[in-house]
Amino acid sequence: MDITDTLGSINIGYDPSCRYAAPYFFIIGFMPFLSGVKPNRKGMNLYMKKITVITNQKGGVGKTTTTCSMAGGLSMRGYKVLAIDLDPQGNLSFSVGAETDDSPTVYEVMKGQVPIRDAIQQTKTCDILPSNILLSGAELEFNRPGREHILKEAMGDIADEYDYVFIDTPPALSILTVNAYTVANSIIIPMVPEILSLQGISQLKETIDTVRKYYNHSLTIEGILLTKYNNRTNLTRDVEDLAKIVARQLNTSVLNAKIRTSVSVAEAPAHCESVLTFAPHAAAAKDYKSLIDELLKRGEPNGTKEQ
Repeated sequence: MDITDTLGSINIGYDPSCRYAAPYFFIIGFMPFLSGVKPNRKGMNLYMKKITVITNQKGGVGKTTTTCSMAGGLSMRGYKVLAIDLDPQGNLSFSVGAETDDSPTVYEVMKGQVPIRDAIQQTKTCDILPSNILLSGAELEFNRPGREHILKEAMGDIADEYDYVFIDTPPALSILTVNAYTVANSIIIPMVPEILSLQGISQLKETIDTVRKYYNHSLTIEGILLTKYNNRTNLTRDVEDLAKIVARQLNTSVLNAKIRTSVSVAEAPAHCESVLTFAPHAAAAKDYKSLIDELLKRGEPNGTKEQ
């Protein structure tokens, strides 16, 4: 593969195939001002905490596994951690053994039907705000002015209770993703070393830039995380080089930790555990521990202990 030729086909700006994205975000960006309603700024002190979104509009790149592993790994180190499942498929909720049928979920919280504290469940991995299929109607149901701030408003009630919050997002650039970006202060982008995964990041950049402009000026990209990594293949090495170029255009970097392929990653959810507790000696578990070490060295949220 010729890296230069491949890079030339990747547009890290406006993607013509995503022609509806710009009008959509223009509308939601100015909706509060057109209606004369100012967004509720409750919970502004959330930015003092470490709230990280795990995001990529492509599926199958390891978002849920990364969220579960990082939340579980930091909990094992004595931190108070909350995981939020914003994916209607509820894979993160299943992975940690949360109840989603007869208990309130993030859907009821975002609808304003229950306080967030009443929906949070304790599991052996971490605390979680679970999700279920009801959340799939969010795009139509959450249509009031200021809807980009719904999750942020709800989280204001628990702002001082957690050291770290990790948000798992759906494989789509939807109002749920925008809510996650609005409340967070950092983003991690998992991607598999494939060309199509790089193309998805170009559309992600446009969404992040829009959220920064209208809703969250403090949002930063922590880095690109390579998952399902196998450095023995030429494709992996070529795409890694491309990812470094893309990362520079996003004003970030490719994280040093690389998550290797491991069958334990697929087996752990069936046991309602993260890979770190299910198979602590597996390659992926060691890699996620390295990722946590790398991110801790970059700085900790206010009020947490040093390692």
